[in-house]
Amino acid sequence: MTELATMDFHPQPQGGEPKPWAFPAPERGTLGNGLTVLRCHRPGQQVVAVEVLLDAPLDAEPAGLDGVATIMARAFSEGTDKHSAEDFAAELERAGATLDAHADHPGVRLSLEVPASRLAKGLGLIADALRAPAFADSEVERLVRNRLDEIPHEMANPGRRAAKELSKELFPAGSRMSRPRQGTEETVAAIDSGAVRAFYERHVRPATATAVVVGDLTGIDLDALLGDTLGAWTGSAAEPRPVPPVTADDTGRVVIVDRPGAVQTQLLIGRIGPDRHDRVWPAQVLGTYCLGGTLTSRLDRVLREEKGYTYGVRAFGQVLRSAPDGTGAAMLAISGSVDTPNTGPALQDLWTVLRTLAAGGLTDAERDVAVQNLVGVAPLKYETAAAVASTLADQVEQHLPDDYQATLYRQLAATGTVEATAAAVSAFPVDRLVTVLVGDAAQIKGPVEALGIGEVSVVAAE
Repeated sequence: MTELATMDFHPQPQGGEPKPWAFPAPERGTLGNGLTVLRCHRPGQQVVAVEVLLDAPLDAEPAGLDGVATIMARAFSEGTDKHSAEDFAAELERAGATLDAHADHPGVRLSLEVPASRLAKGLGLIADALRAPAFADSEVERLVRNRLDEIPHEMANPGRRAAKELSKELFPAGSRMSRPRQGTEETVAAIDSGAVRAFYERHVRPATATAVVVGDLTGIDLDALLGDTLGAWTGSAAEPRPVPPVTADDTGRVVIVDRPGAVQTQLLIGRIGPDRHDRVWPAQVLGTYCLGGTLTSRLDRVLREEKGYTYGVRAFGQVLRSAPDGTGAAMLAISGSVDTPNTGPALQDLWTVLRTLAAGGLTDAERDVAVQNLVGVAPLKYETAAAVASTLADQVEQHLPDDYQATLYRQLAATGTVEATAAAVSAFPVDRLVTVLVGDAAQIKGPVEALGIGEVSVVAAE
């Protein structure tokens, strides 16, 4: 007791005043070879993130070769003029680095993460991959086989199958957006090393590429490193390539992808809406989040908590292609899965939620929670260099100003309940939604037809 009586108990530490936060602003420059560079110094981020964006969009793929951009992206890490595929992988491992690449509608993107102390090595490897990829016959053949093996698994996945069908329904048959991003069995099987190299030579050059570098750059002469690595990449200039506008048919209708015996129905409801260049985007983000962005959103409150139809339903907006001239678009969608017997009732309640939103609007409380979740957690979302680099790369890819993300958070905070409601109602009009259901047509077609939400057709699952 004597010892306890004489101990010095210090008062509990108190939290300090929160510091203002804004999305990091990059510095922009250009290398001698025409490569655009965005850099962002983030003290303490000892893993540096590098994103390289290539102007090689999917709609530039030659006819009959859908998927060649994906195979090219994967082949960048399969050997160069200096290293075999095995040696290249070993060099990445020795540098403690990871290199990923993927192709999407706006273009091809390479993502490197490497310790700041090995940045020179990492930049050298990604520069070699871009400057002189091997595209060896054997490696490309292996990548094609791997991709062909993936396709049946994707088609067996209800979510992926629904996404494929929705794209096919929304976009004209001649549009690249109507077809799978990574190609079909027929088009991928036609790809060889010659096709990959031809696509590379036509579309990959520093003058139309951008590199984003984010991390702790203390003591690093980044200009010198970039000059010695990515600066040594050469290529010709390119003429601006015409970009076709995004068009879609959102006539209200239902397509059932028949999976006899399925115990669940995967649903994907969508249409095309404005991209981030449209003034409505902040309100649309906020309203869509209130509708189905989290476990406490309206859709989840009804379909999950009250009715128990599902583990969760989400509403979201995903940019497909963004452009300041109005030729871009975003996919606005609602997705989830419900048990087969309750497919009809769940869709009925979902439409009721949409109609109630249009009739009565969002509440101020819903709006406030959404703002807190979207804006209040932003500093945590961007704790890593990779998260910052990815968002900066998105801005470049979508032709947005460098301060776009910082401006967006201010706009979200200033958006009122009325504006958010109007944007959500406009995004999901009850009579202009294409509904794809992957499930047992024999059990769900009748109940869905009775809802009157659009003409119902059935297609085979393949």
